[in-house]
Amino acid sequence: MTNDAKHFITPLTLATLSKNPVLSDVSNGESWNNHVELGLWADALIIAPATANTLAKMAQGICDNILLAVYLSAKCPVFFAPAMDLDMWKHPATQTNIQTLLSYGNQLIPVGDGELASGLVGKGRMAEPEDIVSLLSDFFKQNESPELLDKKVLITSGPTHEPIDPVRFIGNRSTGKMGKAVAEEFAKRGAHVIFVSGPTPNKGIGPNIKCVPVRTAEEMHQACLTHYPTVDIAVLAAAVADYTPKEVATEKIKKKEGDLFIELKRTTDIAKALGAQKQSHQINVGFALETQNAVDNAKGKLHKKNFDCIVLNSLKDKGAGFGHDTNKITILDHLGTIQAFELKSKQQVAVDIVNKVVELLQLQEAIANTSKQEPKN
Repeated sequence: MTNDAKHFITPLTLATLSKNPVLSDVSNGESWNNHVELGLWADALIIAPATANTLAKMAQGICDNILLAVYLSAKCPVFFAPAMDLDMWKHPATQTNIQTLLSYGNQLIPVGDGELASGLVGKGRMAEPEDIVSLLSDFFKQNESPELLDKKVLITSGPTHEPIDPVRFIGNRSTGKMGKAVAEEFAKRGAHVIFVSGPTPNKGIGPNIKCVPVRTAEEMHQACLTHYPTVDIAVLAAAVADYTPKEVATEKIKKKEGDLFIELKRTTDIAKALGAQKQSHQINVGFALETQNAVDNAKGKLHKKNFDCIVLNSLKDKGAGFGHDTNKITILDHLGTIQAFELKSKQQVAVDIVNKVVELLQLQEAIANTSKQEPKN
């Protein structure tokens, strides 16, 4: 409990009803309440009611009470149930804080609609306790997936920045949103994810995800070589630069008369390199962003780089590609199947991609079982 919460109901009342101690201070006289241990112990953290003040502190990382100390130490899914007056709920500052918390990977429990403490009627009521329990129950049910509980997944994401000098670099418009959504979906289903990400903001990446930040194509290549032998699945969603400057200036290049020429050299094709060492139990998923001859180009990459399936999207599709919160994909697999999907949020697209991987895993397992049952000569 926060100190303000104690103005509404006493810790003794909650302790009596719950038959558990109620913590309201980091230290309690002679003892110290271990907020780190609490954050590691929990399967879920539910902040209810979450006032406008608490939401703001959570968004900014302010830690001035035990609730916020536990929140900042939590490794589990975090749910927050806002509760405040209508005007406070609608205020741009509150809505910005909520979006910040969502970007961290926290889960919003929607507010109710009805009579508020001020006498106003509208949004701002805390969700009913039974609705919170139902939401949590659904969350954990949908994330039970035995197929992925023991799986390790390598995911590359974001752009790479190839330095020209200490100030400038060659890059692309990738935001890493798609790769992050895929990583979070795998983690939700119980997989252990190694998330190799180029320079993008990855705040709020969820539990079961180990982040490996890199900047250049070569750094990403080395990180993949390190982790790939130990994984079951590789999803290569990063927009890796195909070329990098042959020489990098140690000082800032000053503007001069005339044109500037920069000689480029090829970077290592990470997907092809991993495909060359792929083992029979591993599944590789590629990505193809095309502007012309999309399906033919994707088929070429599928076979050339030894992918089990490839996720194709086109810059010509409205709402797809870099910078959007939505994507429109087609998945092609090594068996010749082509499955097109409608425009969806990147979180929903991630579900479709992971579903395809699960399908490939089940097929792989069925083939392995059939081989075991075949009589030997």
